[in-house]
Amino acid sequence: MALSNKAVPKYYGRFREAVIRGDIPICKEIEMEMHRIDDLISNRAIYYDPEPVESWINFCESELTLTDGSDLHMLDSFKLWGEQVLCWYYFTERSIYRPHPTGHGGRYVKKRVKKRLITKQYLIVGRGASKSLYDTFIQAYFLACNPMTAHQITTAYTMKQAEEIMSPFKTAITRSRGPLFKYLTLGSLQNTTGSKMNRQKLAATKIGIQNFLTGSYLEIRPMSIDKLQGLRCRIATVDEWLSADVRENPIEAIEQGASKNDDYLIIATSSEGTVRNGSGDTVKMDLMKILKGEAKEQSTSIWWYKLDSIDEVGKPEMWLKANPNIGKTVTYEVYQKAVEKAENSPSTRNDILAKRFGIPMEGQTYFFTYEETLLHKRRNYWQMPCALGADLSQGDDFCAFTFLFPLGGGRFGVKTRNYISEITLKKLPPAMRVKYESFIEENSLMVMPGTVLNMIDVYDDLDSFIADNAYDVRCFGYDPYNAKEFVERWATENGSFGVEKVIQGARTESVPLGELKKLAEERILYFDEELMKFAMGNCIIIEDTNGNRKLSKKRYDQKIDAVAAMMDAYVAYKLNIDAFE
Repeated sequence: MALSNKAVPKYYGRFREAVIRGDIPICKEIEMEMHRIDDLISNRAIYYDPEPVESWINFCESELTLTDGSDLHMLDSFKLWGEQVLCWYYFTERSIYRPHPTGHGGRYVKKRVKKRLITKQYLIVGRGASKSLYDTFIQAYFLACNPMTAHQITTAYTMKQAEEIMSPFKTAITRSRGPLFKYLTLGSLQNTTGSKMNRQKLAATKIGIQNFLTGSYLEIRPMSIDKLQGLRCRIATVDEWLSADVRENPIEAIEQGASKNDDYLIIATSSEGTVRNGSGDTVKMDLMKILKGEAKEQSTSIWWYKLDSIDEVGKPEMWLKANPNIGKTVTYEVYQKAVEKAENSPSTRNDILAKRFGIPMEGQTYFFTYEETLLHKRRNYWQMPCALGADLSQGDDFCAFTFLFPLGGGRFGVKTRNYISEITLKKLPPAMRVKYESFIEENSLMVMPGTVLNMIDVYDDLDSFIADNAYDVRCFGYDPYNAKEFVERWATENGSFGVEKVIQGARTESVPLGELKKLAEERILYFDEELMKFAMGNCIIIEDTNGNRKLSKKRYDQKIDAVAAMMDAYVAYKLNIDAFE
């Protein structure tokens, strides 16, 4: 089959037919990706070329082996993913200078250039799908078969994970079972004199794996932004990026340099993670926008395998939704044992549900689920009555004020205003600084001059904010820590009615926290600011021996002050509910 702008991809076509027959269950994310591929098929400006995927399959099956030395047979899922990466093309026009045959002068002419469509592929798939092996196949193919000099990298959350991608490749070089590898490994690596034909052309070295014929090499890089930025790598694989507790996006960092190449490719593979407020959450939101068609991004391939609901964990016939290679690279028995372990060991439950079944969970007992922290549409509460809560700090934490607006029917609107010092902002690491700047831009975070917050200045700014928005503050709840000066001025200027001290601790926090949790579950706690979303996503729970719960956070940089202030506002509201009737 030649290059065609109306052909149905071979392996996608087989997969599509199996789905239609009901042989393969799929989740809604895979269904949306299929719609995107169907759109490519119908797009006459996009071309399908079957040759690259067949060359890749032939190379892998001829040259590579499994780790135990047995023959390799490419999995259907790998063929499907590889076809999506390798076989879609489009044409673009470029101006190319063509010298005159006489050698005197020349002119620019337009040339039609064929370009590979897909530059990024995201694979989110259950543990045991051999996704690292897929990374190996991609890296090995481009390093051994691409005549262009190229820098390739592989990175993972741990160096051990990254080495898993290198290991099968190194083993294949050592065994040299196929004709290409036999040729590339002839000779001696130490032979630096005489004919180049007597030198080994492909070898594992201190750098990584090098192809001395093309000058290309593959190296391991740690998943650290400063180690990934600025690289002009042509091919990159990123493994377990959803498990990495990093605040900056490693894929974005790689792409900044890789995009300077004409024909780059980034393969990002991972099982679902248990990290909250990491870069992975942002990436997943962007991927969902692409799948839904809200963002037009034809150059991105997305295969996102997961169960559609936690109820499907007990239905083995649905497990293929989370891992298309069950029964091939991992047994149903392994998955069944994982289910039993999750039922009997609560400490491992979240990790199993996330990594085996693709259900977003948290490694800690986070108070608010991911779905409960999704923003609501923008709202304005001009001149509306509200309760105000305060959690005051003069140090590195936010000095937080949260407004709670009763909307009737048990619904509440939420706005927050927070303060930090100038020096606190300057001390932030780059990734967190970017996040804080987004809070500043949305006007939920104010930066005050100096090294320590001046509560009088904070009071004046908050007072102006309340007046500008005509908020009708009818009660005020506060954590007494560090609040004396602020509260005294508030009582002097606004009266002491409705001013409530909210003592912190499991006994006093448990009930209001439970009620706020219920409001968030029912999606009737209306917050529309990124800072509040951030704070809610950071909240974990500590229980005392009586089952009472109090707010906490996993790390010092995971601020929860706006939620603590919301709880104070809620307590004040409940104590002064008559003021709102």
